Amino acid sequence: MDTLTRTITIEEAPIAIATLDTNLCFINCSTPWQQEFTTQDKNIIGKSFFDVVPSTPTLFRKILENSFSIDENIVEEQKHIMPDGSNKWYQWSIKPWKDTDGTIGGLIITCTNITKIKRSKDLLIAAENVAKMGGWDLDMITNTIHWSRITKQIHEVPLDYVPCLETGINFYKEGEHREKITELIQNAITNGEEWDTELQIVTARGKELWVRAKGMPEFVNGKCVRLYGIFQDIDKKKKAEIKNAQIKERLDLATEVANIGIWEYNLHKDELEWNDEMFPLFGVKRKDFKGNFESWKATVHPDDLERCLQEFDMAVSGIKDFKTEFRIVHPDGTIKHIKANAGIFKDDEGKIIKMVGTNWDITEVVNTQLKLNKSEESFKGSFKSSAVGMALVAKDGSWLDVNDTLCLSLGYSRKELLQLSFQDITHPQDLKKDLSQLQRLLDGKINSYQLEKRYFHKKGTIVYVVLTVTAVKDIEGNISHFISQVVDITAKIEAQKKSEEFLELTKSQNDSLLNFAHIVSHNLRSHSSNLSMLSAYLLEEQGESEKKEIEAMIMNASESLNETVMHLNEVVQITTEAKGQLQDVNLNHIVKSVEKNISALLNQKNVECHISIDQSIKVKGIHAYLDSVLLNLFTNSIKYSSPNRIPKIMIEATKTGKFITLNFRDNGLGINLERHGKKLFGMYKTFHEHEDSKGIGLFITKNQIEAMNGKIEVESAVDKGTLFRITLVAA
Repeated sequence: MDTLTRTITIEEAPIAIATLDTNLCFINCSTPWQQEFTTQDKNIIGKSFFDVVPSTPTLFRKILENSFSIDENIVEEQKHIMPDGSNKWYQWSIKPWKDTDGTIGGLIITCTNITKIKRSKDLLIAAENVAKMGGWDLDMITNTIHWSRITKQIHEVPLDYVPCLETGINFYKEGEHREKITELIQNAITNGEEWDTELQIVTARGKELWVRAKGMPEFVNGKCVRLYGIFQDIDKKKKAEIKNAQIKERLDLATEVANIGIWEYNLHKDELEWNDEMFPLFGVKRKDFKGNFESWKATVHPDDLERCLQEFDMAVSGIKDFKTEFRIVHPDGTIKHIKANAGIFKDDEGKIIKMVGTNWDITEVVNTQLKLNKSEESFKGSFKSSAVGMALVAKDGSWLDVNDTLCLSLGYSRKELLQLSFQDITHPQDLKKDLSQLQRLLDGKINSYQLEKRYFHKKGTIVYVVLTVTAVKDIEGNISHFISQVVDITAKIEAQKKSEEFLELTKSQNDSLLNFAHIVSHNLRSHSSNLSMLSAYLLEEQGESEKKEIEAMIMNASESLNETVMHLNEVVQITTEAKGQLQDVNLNHIVKSVEKNISALLNQKNVECHISIDQSIKVKGIHAYLDSVLLNLFTNSIKYSSPNRIPKIMIEATKTGKFITLNFRDNGLGINLERHGKKLFGMYKTFHEHEDSKGIGLFITKNQIEAMNGKIEVESAVDKGTLFRITLVAA
């Protein structure tokens, strides 16, 4: 019995699909299409597509109109603004349909509502940007790694950057961070262990960042086939945590070492808390401390209690800060002087709920102040006769008194200085930091400060000094004036500058000697190889005429070696910058000279050399550097020649304005510039597997050319050859 088949009509299709005629009017459509684009008149047959589909984008209209001329299926994503103002995204698939005679009868269009997908994608991208979180995926089978856009942004690499496992690991900061990520990756591959850790990386721009690195392995048949995870920038958060921890550690250490007591008083609950330093400071045992306001009042000297309570009430009322000094009485009768500072804290309604403050023992300071007052006359004698510049300075910066040493350093008489302030003679660039420290002194945040600064001598010259400023307080602990000690270090600073200049000169000479060492190693090796090869030929040759020819070549090679040694002697004499040693050099002569130096090597490899350089062309250069550059290019062309063709070297030079362009071309193995272009002139970079490759020649070449105010560029194709374009200044 024959099997009956039934063709599903457009109307019955389970997807949103429609057919249009050549006028873009509906022939028929599926039920899902009707549901997606519901109109008051559900009969859309014969109506224009643009009347049925709301707010069709102008670009999409052009795509539909041009679809008749394209046989392939067209897929487009378009945003439509609906009549109610909302946005919808649709994915359209468009393909022409043909009649039985092959002519195009219209279009078949399918539609998918992708609004939710697009919105989810937009939300995901926004979340990634806010959280600075990216993803990564490593395929262990193909050894390829993918970084998301955010991950590349965190690493500060271009969006077209293609990472690998090795380069990815090398972004981690060398040391414990790189070792840890290596260990975590190994454990994931071997044991299937996930990781979620915080490490530091060094971005492509050299910036150190803290990141959260999370990784998960995927196994198939007991083998790790994939690693994937997230990568998040947590630098600000991590550095804040580290800074807070350091501040807390320093604060704890400072309060312990300085014996500073910290207290907190809850006004509503009448609860007073002391840190460990408060108990010995007030001479109270922890077991006897009741933890309330009365516990503190009981320690205050009776003569100071009323004043302290008034200051406390004023602080609670918000009239003034609680900054005071008072005496306390220890249980054994000992009297101590205490300095107190406190701040207030309010609730959401603005009511003060607690005070937090510090106490420290200033008994010695107070006693010292008393002793200082008693010895004031003695101080004045020392002040005047001191070998160090000294001054008494008022709080507004004016000089109250100066000694003879300071007058001598600054070139002013005592009378002239007393008519000035220290601001008048301070270098403008140093005034801000001096005033800032002085303000901290006035605010009671520090007791003294020291800094290096510059004064103007009366003659206008600069005087370098080390300034030490100490606050002088009266019996009540208030600052009355300052004592400034001014040590003239001008001679020391000038000597230091000379020392730095000498070190810079020494560094420059060391760089020149290092460059000389590279040239000697590279150039003499070529001459040595050439002489060794010619000597071997001489021993093997039987004919007299051939021997004489080889002997002549050996003589030429010896002369070239002697000339190179003489040029190297010139390099030794370069002790500063090479740019100051440039001379007029005939380009044709030096190219021919290098060709002659390696004639044996050229003959051995059957190299064809074509040199086209006008005899009159001269460049500004250093003979030894040019010899080294050309020798390196010649030997590289021979070393990396193709075994499939006769080696050819073509050298030509042209003059354009003030510059000479030397083109050095060969037909050798070539270089993959997409892979090696960025590191072509790097030190110890090699691009072919050759036993003599050291990775130093092109590095030296580039540096020598740039030392002569020139530049080098390269064009190359694999197995086709390489062109080095050298630009030098014309003589």
